[in-house]
Amino acid sequence: MTETLALAYAALAAMPLAMHLALAAGAPFGRYTVGGRFSGRLPPIWRGLALVQAALLAGMAVAVLARAGLAPASLAPVFWPAAALTLLTCAANAASPSRPERRLWAPVTALMTAAALGVGLG
Repeated sequence: MTETLALAYAALAAMPLAMHLALAAGAPFGRYTVGGRFSGRLPPIWRGLALVQAALLAGMAVAVLARAGLAPASLAPVFWPAAALTLLTCAANAASPSRPERRLWAPVTALMTAAALGVGLG
């Protein structure tokens, strides 16, 4: 079950990761991130930050996979910080002033949080 939850977490994380890569490439999805501060394309500095977020999401997914024994065990100690960041991301998405961000990402990150907790406590 732990492995299934870890794979679910990684699959769910792939969704915002792909969006952040698209944002970095100039896709006009600004209303789905940073509280909808930008309605279209992100300014260059924010596009760079979208790459950082994508890297964080990838690292978080690998940490969850590692905790479940599906990635190098040396990354397992990063699991709880990754789980905490997932929870904070969920809270931020749920509280976002952007309705599209709340409606899309709050459920996704809530499922990611549940999967991470299942991995951590399982």
